[in-house]
Amino acid sequence: MGKTLIILMGGDFFIALMAHYLGGLLRIGGPGAEADFRATVIRVAVFAVVLVFTTYFTELYSYERRYGVKESFLRVLMSLILTFFILSTIYFVKPAWAIRVLPLLASLGVFGLVQFLWHNRYPFLLHVPGIAQKVFIFGVGPLAQKMEMVLAMSNNAYTFAGFVEPASDLNTVSQESVVANTSTLIDAARKDNVSTIVVSLSERRGVLPVQAILGCKLQGIEIIDAQTFYEHITGKLMIEEINPSWFIFSDGFHVTTFMRFYKRIFDLFFSGLGLLFVLPLFPLIALAIKLDSPGPVIFKQLRVGRGEERFRLYKFRTMRQDAEKGSGAVWAQKHDPRVTRVGSFLRKTRLDETPQLFNVLRGDMSFIGPRPERPEFVSVLSSHISYYTNRHCVKPGVTGWAQVKYPYGASEDDALEKLRYDLYYIKNYSILLDLIIILETVKVVLFGRGGR
Repeated sequence: MGKTLIILMGGDFFIALMAHYLGGLLRIGGPGAEADFRATVIRVAVFAVVLVFTTYFTELYSYERRYGVKESFLRVLMSLILTFFILSTIYFVKPAWAIRVLPLLASLGVFGLVQFLWHNRYPFLLHVPGIAQKVFIFGVGPLAQKMEMVLAMSNNAYTFAGFVEPASDLNTVSQESVVANTSTLIDAARKDNVSTIVVSLSERRGVLPVQAILGCKLQGIEIIDAQTFYEHITGKLMIEEINPSWFIFSDGFHVTTFMRFYKRIFDLFFSGLGLLFVLPLFPLIALAIKLDSPGPVIFKQLRVGRGEERFRLYKFRTMRQDAEKGSGAVWAQKHDPRVTRVGSFLRKTRLDETPQLFNVLRGDMSFIGPRPERPEFVSVLSSHISYYTNRHCVKPGVTGWAQVKYPYGASEDDALEKLRYDLYYIKNYSILLDLIIILETVKVVLFGRGGR
């Protein structure tokens, strides 16, 4: 969790506590009139946690999206409306935690106003010494230039402090942005209060000044390579700059027997829960498909799973029955004429994917993982994209990190981009990451992003 996100969420939680207190002043006797201290603590905690959750859900913590004043205001308003309905439901179930309507509306109004100002002004805090994370990029070549662009994507989490020129590296950056060289590195880092140095050399062997870098490390400065920094900022791997030894010696890519056991329990629970919600819709979906176009309701297709074993995947049919007659296997395109009217709706809402929950119960798939690809595409992509087959070391998933971070892929370039996210997920697999993907999937479905 980045420092920016911690600052934002911490600030929102504090604002929620203060807003609850100020709203409580409207109650008879003020906020201190509560007799049950435990109930008061629970009430305040529920109020604050729901507000932080709805703020996350409306993507006000998103690194990838930067909002103008108008859209930021609308998202804050959307968060408050969602909070009101969630809290009303909770209070209906648990009356002891309830806040009366007038104090609740006052608390939400105070929170929304202060949060709006806070989210539009917090970047100033990131320039305060001790909070700001200034970064030197050690290198002046194409990789160093790429790291400067990555820094701009960090949404104020890091501040670019300049390039450091090594003894030997192809120089492709402007000389004005070079602030130090190998001999002045330690002094420049100390003078500019640099917290991180990103080593971005095209070739390290015989070029990396070990003593200078070690001196910075001993001064408490974080030393990180470009590949790891890219992963940290973007949530994906920079495959073209990675060699096999990086995979071998980097942290992650270690799925234990216990993790596989937990994963199976996780799959059974969420696929069963999902079927509980969607099974009542299956007859209606089947009827709509039948009325819309001739052909079977369920579409079966060979896909490649864990260990490159093939299995039969189930989906609701969304295309004409003769969709690939004469063309063979091809990716779906935007506004694809093969997609039926009902199929278009099913794809946008992701309801066409729900029969795959049966694949999860059978053990062919996991609830979360890389999307299973067709054998025809796998053979081509494996020959053109390095490390593509590495994604088959885990079970494919109904949803996954690539699906929530990148739109529908319909080309080799898209497949490469999704592979970056798939390998990031496999490398950093954890319970927390799975839960984040589930929350992101809910947002993707509700907002209808990425479907074709």
